Amino acid sequence: MSVIAVITARGGSKRIPKKNIRPFNGRPIIEYSVKAALESGIFDEVMVSTDSEEIKAIAEAAGASVPFLRSAETSSDTATTADVLREVLENYASEGKRFSEMCCLYPTAPFVTAQKLVNAHKILLESSADAVMPVVQFSFPPQRANIIENGMLKYQYPEFRTARSQDLEPVYHDCGQFYFYKVGEDLSFNVETYAPLIVPETEVQDIDNESDWIMAEMKYKLMVGKE
Repeated sequence: MSVIAVITARGGSKRIPKKNIRPFNGRPIIEYSVKAALESGIFDEVMVSTDSEEIKAIAEAAGASVPFLRSAETSSDTATTADVLREVLENYASEGKRFSEMCCLYPTAPFVTAQKLVNAHKILLESSADAVMPVVQFSFPPQRANIIENGMLKYQYPEFRTARSQDLEPVYHDCGQFYFYKVGEDLSFNVETYAPLIVPETEVQDIDNESDWIMAEMKYKLMVGKE
């Protein structure tokens, strides 16, 4: 059994310039993902998939491996994460290295810790699921959502109009931090079922603009302060 962490870090960002290596609380944000993966002790290989020499240098200084740069195909705006991961597995396979599990870890995920990765890997091994996904509960129940019709508010789900929030089924969404997959002999990582790793809302933050970045730094300081 061999396990790889793939940190996907393409160069360039339209909304936040150099997002993947921008200082986050004083350190390039990608360093947090590299550190968490290395400190977890569960990976035989911690690598960064990038098309940028600048990101490559920062990733290697943090302790990650960057054995090759992405191809033109997987560096394009139309390339999917699956395309990137498949290229990584195929490149390693060409050198005789195969992995039974793979973690796709985002470079802008400072809330990922070594322990979360360990917990997710344990769930993957003990579960019949094909993959593990960190999820967070919606802070407000979607069952009580409103839509606007003809300029007026209307309950999207009228049957829950008078229901108490505590009586509604909890609903979760993807944290957008990492995914842990089982890898097939043919290098496939097809997912039919996900097992959840539930994460508190204080340790989840999309980072798509400057306001998100500020909020993420605040939440991170709160998380570290609790440790």
